Amino acid sequence: MEFDNALAGRRKATSADEKLAVMGYKAELPRTLSMFSILGLSFAIMAVPFGLSTTMTIGLTDGGPVTILYGWIFVSLISTGISASLGEICSAFPTSGGVYYWSAMLSPRRYAALASYITGWIGLIGNLLVSTSISFSGGQLILSAIGLWNENFAPKPWHVVLTYFAVLIVALAANLFPSRMLDKLNTACVYWTGVSVAVILVTVLSKAENGRRSAKFVFSEYDTTRAGWAPGWTFFVGLLQAAYTLTGYGMVASLCEEVQNPEREVPRAMLLSVVAAGMTGIVYLIPILFVMPNVDDVLRVQTGQPIGYIYKLATGSSGGGFGLLFLILGILAFASIGSLTAVSRNLYAFSRDGGVPLHRYWSCVNTRLDQPLNALLLCTLIEALLGLIYLGSSAAFNSFTGAGTLCLSASYGAPILVSLATGRRLVNRHASFRLGHILGRIINGVTIAWIGLAVVLFCMPTALPVDKSSMNYASVLFVGFGTIAGLFYAVVARKTFTGPPTRLDASEVPENSHESIVLTASRSHKSAGVHTGEELGDQPQG
Repeated sequence: MEFDNALAGRRKATSADEKLAVMGYKAELPRTLSMFSILGLSFAIMAVPFGLSTTMTIGLTDGGPVTILYGWIFVSLISTGISASLGEICSAFPTSGGVYYWSAMLSPRRYAALASYITGWIGLIGNLLVSTSISFSGGQLILSAIGLWNENFAPKPWHVVLTYFAVLIVALAANLFPSRMLDKLNTACVYWTGVSVAVILVTVLSKAENGRRSAKFVFSEYDTTRAGWAPGWTFFVGLLQAAYTLTGYGMVASLCEEVQNPEREVPRAMLLSVVAAGMTGIVYLIPILFVMPNVDDVLRVQTGQPIGYIYKLATGSSGGGFGLLFLILGILAFASIGSLTAVSRNLYAFSRDGGVPLHRYWSCVNTRLDQPLNALLLCTLIEALLGLIYLGSSAAFNSFTGAGTLCLSASYGAPILVSLATGRRLVNRHASFRLGHILGRIINGVTIAWIGLAVVLFCMPTALPVDKSSMNYASVLFVGFGTIAGLFYAVVARKTFTGPPTRLDASEVPENSHESIVLTASRSHKSAGVHTGEELGDQPQG
């Protein structure tokens, strides 16, 4: 039986590698990850209890329980639609390139390289910023544990940065293990998160030493006085708490080339992880809202991370509060490790197509560890350097949360928008995971409308009035990064970057066929070590 399972797995991997070769790439990474492992990785990056805890002040400022609970449900439903839309495209083009590859494949031929380049850079920046903000807020959360015994403790910027570096080092060390170990880590994350939420739910509701709130407070309390925005707009500004948490599911597309049957398993993992995350968030938030202390006291916590304070009052002791906080810190560890894994694979894939300077170095795969070690080290270094910004301006660094959410949302929206604008021809013909002609258009349209609104919403400051310390610089970062990418393409990359080595034309390829894909490639792909159409025995075109 074991031999039969191993043989079947090898046949699946070979089939996936052959399909990858037809799409223009050589298989360099072992396919050791299962669907459940990818689901676990996506679940780890979203890190629902951790993400909701570290951004709790946003929801409490912008409306309170109504924004926190119903905002979470609303964004969960929207995210389910986005993940389904991305999953449909992924099932047609299962490569580690993810959104930038999909944008190139779905765009008209003359715009493919530009669409691929801009989407690639916005997606890569979004991945880096989200990964940075996960580890950085984790450092802040660790320091908040001191506040459980000393409520006057206010960490200095250098305290936060050093703790952040420690979190990064742990994430890097875990990623230095052979890639097959990631399967075990991702699986463990799902169980750790489930057990943690159950323990927190039972503990805070059974103890509730500080008393319990009424159901009216939990399900209908809406206070906009702290935000300064108009009552209706306050709710939408507060959605950043939920949107920031529910961003990482698209990042796992970067691991398509480490999964057997990625055209089936990765879309399922993306969609199921968002559904599981949505349910987990509801189960986690309701008990927290029932034991919520005075909101103004929560917002005045010196460390800026009040979840430990909420646990402390609910359990009646600093030790009890730390015990529950430790469970969240475990989720942080999985999130930090998983996000660094995903962003390193994203850099590897984009470098393989010549999308970044010195791409040959970042597209190398370490054969002993079976992973792109150079890309992993570079991502860690960039995240460490980004953390130093906090020493000069905490407001600018805190905007990374919004900017990362904006960049990832825009990168998710790009291939969906192109697919919708071109009549969904390619996904309708080649996707194995289909939403259908009518339902697909509706879901795609709703997700694009939401992403357009989100780009505006998440540039807004959390509360009014605004000064230089409370200003949201996400819009500056988002526009700045996009402008730099566009200018660099116009000046340099336009002459050297031709996009991924594959082009697919719906009129040339029979339905559900991966073998008839038409390939084109340039010298830049050959120099990057990418298998081109000529190397695969196909005739290049265009």
